[in-house]
Amino acid sequence: MKIEAGHSPTSPVSIHDLTVAYHRKPVLWDVDLDIPEGKLIAIVGPNGAGKSTLIKAVMDLVPKASGKVMIYGKSFKKQRKLVAYVPQRESVDWDFPIDALGVVVMGRYNKIGWCKSVRKRDTQAAMEALDRVGMTDYAHRQISQLSGGQQQRVFLARALAQDSTIYFMDEPFASVDAATEKAIVKVLRDLRSSGKTVVVVHHDLQTVREYFDHVILLNMRVVAHGPVDEVFTDANLKKTYGGRLTLLSEAADRLARH
Repeated sequence: MKIEAGHSPTSPVSIHDLTVAYHRKPVLWDVDLDIPEGKLIAIVGPNGAGKSTLIKAVMDLVPKASGKVMIYGKSFKKQRKLVAYVPQRESVDWDFPIDALGVVVMGRYNKIGWCKSVRKRDTQAAMEALDRVGMTDYAHRQISQLSGGQQQRVFLARALAQDSTIYFMDEPFASVDAATEKAIVKVLRDLRSSGKTVVVVHHDLQTVREYFDHVILLNMRVVAHGPVDEVFTDANLKKTYGGRLTLLSEAADRLARH
C-alpha cells in the first residue's frame, strides 16, 4: 500500500484524510495524523466531537466516507491481531450469561482460533490478566453481578489477555471508583513501559497532564495534536471547546472548593 508524503510506514496508526458521516452528516472531517509509538495518547474534545467514532473508524467498526487508515503501513484487516479494544461499558450487554474469566478468555480467541478448545495456557493467561487488574477473586462471578468499576476492570483484562501491540480504550475512566481509576492508570503505564501504544478517549481535562504523554484535541476536525506539554494549552482548548471550556473550568473550580 502506498504511503503518502508526511506519513511514516513505521507509525503504529497512520490516518489519512479520514472523513466519517452518519446519514450524510459529517462527524469527522479530514482527519490526518500519525500516532506515535510507545506513548499514552488521549483523544480529548467536547461531546459529539467524534472521539469514539475516530477509534471505531480506525478499526473498521464504522464505514468511512473517505480516507484510509494503516496499522504499521498495512490495512487494519491485515493487522487486526496487533490491536486490542476496550469499548464503552454502556455498549456491552452485561446480562449475557458469562463469568469474568469467560470474558477475558474471549480476548485469547485470536491466538486460540474460533471453534477450537481453550488451552490451559490461555486460561492461565486470562487469570494473569485478571490478577493485573485486581480481579482474580471474581473470576467465576457472573458479569451482571459485578459493579461498574469491576466490569471495567474485566474488559481491561480481556484486552490485556490479547497481548496486543496497540490498545484502543473508549472512556475507560467513565463512572468508575477511585480505586479502579488508580488500577487502570497503573495498567496503562505498565503497557507503555513494555513498548505498547495506548490510545484513550478521555473526558477529564484535569488529569490529561498527569496521565498522558500525547494528546489529540478533536472537534470533528483535529484542532491540534502532539506532546501534552506543547499542545494542551488554554489557547488550543478554547479552539476545541469554544464557550463550553469556560463552563468546564467553572465546574472544576466549584468541585475544588468543596
